[in-house]
Amino acid sequence: MLTWKDVMHFTTKGNPEPDKRVEKTAAEWKAQLTPEQFRITRQKGTERPHSGALCSIYDEGKYNCVCCHTPLFDSTIKFSSGTGWPSFTQPIAENAIKYHKDTSFGMIRVEVMCNTCDAHLGHIFPDGPEPSGLRYCINSESMVLKES
Repeated sequence: MLTWKDVMHFTTKGNPEPDKRVEKTAAEWKAQLTPEQFRITRQKGTERPHSGALCSIYDEGKYNCVCCHTPLFDSTIKFSSGTGWPSFTQPIAENAIKYHKDTSFGMIRVEVMCNTCDAHLGHIFPDGPEPSGLRYCINSESMVLKES
């Protein structure tokens, strides 16, 4: 189980190696994604709170990256954080997520990205439920739910 200490280690010392890499040009991503998906995943945008389709869905399945379809999160670790974005306590695999220090908007946060294709997903915070204490705060537009 990942902890905040692990996240800080990845942020400062380097991320785990992904199982594979997917790289495309901006034009290729733009042709594949909706304008909103492109804005969020490729330009590091954020959807308005409580606006995402996956925010209040708790169906069984895997949440995959909308860009490369890599499994990111399992429905069993999704929880209602009240923040307005889908929230998870752990990634599906340690190397599914990439962590990056984000100093935009005058804050220090940890951005989370798909480790396979570098899609911006959202941010992680150390205020989630036990036992991990992690809250992956993820944009709905960056994922697709593949139901079980």
